[in-house]
Amino acid sequence: MSAGDRPGGAPEDAREDRREDRREDAREGRREDAREDRREERRAALREALVSAAERTVAAQGLSGLRARDLAREAGCAVGAIYTVFPDLDALALAVNLRTLNLFDAALGPVGRPGGAIAGPGAAADELVRLGLAYLAFAEAHPLRWDALFRHRPPPGQRAPDWYVAEQARLFSRIERPLGALRPDLPEPERRLLARSLFSATHGIVALGLDEQRMALPAATLGVQLETLVRAMAAGLARRD
Repeated sequence: MSAGDRPGGAPEDAREDRREDRREDAREGRREDAREDRREERRAALREALVSAAERTVAAQGLSGLRARDLAREAGCAVGAIYTVFPDLDALALAVNLRTLNLFDAALGPVGRPGGAIAGPGAAADELVRLGLAYLAFAEAHPLRWDALFRHRPPPGQRAPDWYVAEQARLFSRIERPLGALRPDLPEPERRLLARSLFSATHGIVALGLDEQRMALPAATLGVQLETLVRAMAAGLARRD
């Protein structure tokens, strides 16, 4: 008796074929997942190599030193491979600037106990001075990386991505915390704006003080001037009528 003549033979064979097809589909799915994992690993490795190469370039030459051909040579890839992980060199520059922001954040030291209050105007002024002097020290230690934070501009019609804006806001919150002790009466939006104004004043002193072609000052003198300004602003904020 043939398999087709046996009771249940042909249907059983068909069911087994379908089971085997499903098993093969599952195996192929796993193989494709593994291939995709390897592709992502290669992309991640290339991205890391490119960002590290760009980071070294910016530290040594500034933002203007970023050139696709040079970066590809240092990262060991074709020029076209850059654009498989970054849409353009602007995106790569932002990735470098993100590392610079994180480096600066680490240089500022711990934020303090979460939710912990700063004990009074004097401590708040001390913290603002500490942040200002840390900013000056970072700009002196990493001049071209610091400069790249402000020199980079998004392409016309584009804005900085949300994740980058969020990182900037996180650093501004360092200033907002002592300002909250100086002016607890201020609503949060006003405190955010005040933090940016205080940063702008600090940045102006640092940028001009380090500009060798304009009004460069000795580091010690610049630090004293910066502290004087920050303490004067803190005193004015604390003395509200």
